[in-house]
Amino acid sequence: MFSDIEISQNAKLQKIKEIASKIWITEDELELYGDYKAKIKDGVWEKVKNNPDGKLILVTAINPTPAWEGKTTTTIWLGQAMWKNWKKSLICLREPSLGPVMWLKWWATWWGYAQVVPMDDINLHFTWDIHAVTSAHLLLSAVIDNHVFQWNELEIDISRITWKRAADVNDRALRKMNYSPDWKNREWDTESSSEWRTRIESWFMITTASEIMSILCLASSMSDLKNRIANIIFAYSKSWKALKVKDLKIEWAMTTLLKDAIKPNLVQTLENTPCIIHGWPFANIAHWCNSIIATKLALKLSPYVITEAWFWSDLWAEKFFDIKCRIWWLKPNLVILVATVRSLKYNWWIVVADLKKENLEALASGICNLEKHIENMKKFNIPVMVCLNRFDSDTEAELDFVNNKCLALGVEFEIWEWFAKWWEWMLNLANKTVNIVDNDNSEFQFLYNEKAWIKEKIEKIAIDFYWWDWVNYEEWVSEYIAELEKNWFGNLPICMAKTQYSLTDNPKILWRPTWFKINIKEIKLSAGAGFLVVISGDIMTMPWLPKEPNALKIDIFEDGRIVELS
Repeated sequence: MFSDIEISQNAKLQKIKEIASKIWITEDELELYGDYKAKIKDGVWEKVKNNPDGKLILVTAINPTPAWEGKTTTTIWLGQAMWKNWKKSLICLREPSLGPVMWLKWWATWWGYAQVVPMDDINLHFTWDIHAVTSAHLLLSAVIDNHVFQWNELEIDISRITWKRAADVNDRALRKMNYSPDWKNREWDTESSSEWRTRIESWFMITTASEIMSILCLASSMSDLKNRIANIIFAYSKSWKALKVKDLKIEWAMTTLLKDAIKPNLVQTLENTPCIIHGWPFANIAHWCNSIIATKLALKLSPYVITEAWFWSDLWAEKFFDIKCRIWWLKPNLVILVATVRSLKYNWWIVVADLKKENLEALASGICNLEKHIENMKKFNIPVMVCLNRFDSDTEAELDFVNNKCLALGVEFEIWEWFAKWWEWMLNLANKTVNIVDNDNSEFQFLYNEKAWIKEKIEKIAIDFYWWDWVNYEEWVSEYIAELEKNWFGNLPICMAKTQYSLTDNPKILWRPTWFKINIKEIKLSAGAGFLVVISGDIMTMPWLPKEPNALKIDIFEDGRIVELS
């Protein structure tokens, strides 16, 4: 059994110019980063912008479990199967971050024979996009402090600086810090500068959690990127005025640092099919899907585009529809909802060690989680298909049960054996996918009206989507909502932030809970990105490292060969 990196290193890659030619991109339209990866130049959009849009296929899943579901592996294998069926397709994925790569791997270049390559390059620094975002983020942090130090003409209230710092590492020591704007920390004589003796409270977030990352993934052009950066609110003045990046006049400097990062990256799968990887907004507090530039370009280059809303449908598919599709008028044609027999049994609190045993009673009880995800996806009025990722321990009785349940719910169903009969089953999924999207006449709709009041939108998601009985707002949150609406931010879409492990805000509650309360503890305004982050539960933006992180296993030899990277 080969490891992920051994599979990658033994793959027969094609030069990236050959991959590009499959989607009608010439070598002159690429910015090469070695032989096997490249950025796509801006001129390609001008060449293809009048092409008809292809079909947009979204892969998502039920709530994640330790039993695994296989969302990204499904996305990659489906893209490869489309080509094997002589149907040109393009896979659009997000980029990996160094933090998770050095942590536990879970979302790097994915698993086994469902990989994008070159794996080691993509996992490490790729085309330096993430470092560009870190630099732009820290530039703003530095200019804010410098402005305070240089007599503070904007009257920044240092206790209300909302812009923190960012780094692409998991470092728990950076979760909280304080510092003085005056590095010498000397005493000041004048009354006007006495406040500078006060230390500023701050912290670091992982770079993917930066609002700049969200902006990069929602910007449609360089000018749009600049305008969104200009509208970032970084602090409030002593008179409670919202201060924006354009008040500091550094939006162009920050945009300049992102001049290459905004261009999509072209790579390939192990089967030499093209894949665009671009963008990586942080999971819970953003929309966590690839960039709009990559998606819109892919839709002009290919008749079928396969992308994903990572982890689970109740948060990220909803964000994909109500944020990404809303902002740039995308129309998805199909949702593929990934599940496993094992994960459905886990939703009836069956311990991992017992998931391989046939248990129709647990399956009949736990399948309600899948049922709720199907119901939610149907609210957007597009076709839904369940892809069951089969494991060798699944019995025919269990597979038949899930199949019959899906048919009763009025959704298509297909089985895929990721570990064995790859092509036989995946070609069936590809054929069914093409048949559905080519005959799709549905009218995609959003979950809520963006012009509704903020609480109306929150409660539409909370009550109609999750079945939360009622929503409790902290007192200051209700006051802040009123302030947001007063200042014309009420029309922004909602980005719900909660645990991925449950339909509730409690990660320990599995199954399909009904009629429960949820507490909205915080709302954050991402004015540049263009959405409101509504936080329920504890959301960590600087993840931890485990006792034995993946970084302890990685090594490199004299010939440059890397081991244990996965």
